[in-house]
Amino acid sequence: MKRKVLEQLKALDCGDLIRVDWTDASVGKSLSGGLHGIDVPVISVGIFLGVLGEHNKHIVLGQNHFRYADGLYDIDYTAVPVSWAFEISVIVKAYVSPEEANKLVTSFLMGARRPRRTKQQRIKNHNSKVIVA
Repeated sequence: MKRKVLEQLKALDCGDLIRVDWTDASVGKSLSGGLHGIDVPVISVGIFLGVLGEHNKHIVLGQNHFRYADGLYDIDYTAVPVSWAFEISVIVKAYVSPEEANKLVTSFLMGARRPRRTKQQRIKNHNSKVIVA
């Protein structure tokens, strides 16, 4: 089964819209005796951004992305462990252009290094004054 997934991964390009069928971890109680099965089937759909991971390889799917004026994106993503996947289907080849796909990957990889956006909050202190922080 793993060989099949590895072959399917080789056929993907960054920017393809794909579906990944995989099994997630499960939580159970010993009294159930595993009668309902251990495998929890999951279907994830998103834009293929690549296979990443230092210790364990993950299929990274961009799901929602938000484009900012500076050309960077904020991305909601799903990372599926390659070893948990059992089927990958291409829904649309080159769903996003190679240029946009590269911007998505760059933004994803920059994630932790990007400065956090500041958000204004109204705070009331003990004197009932409103402070904008």
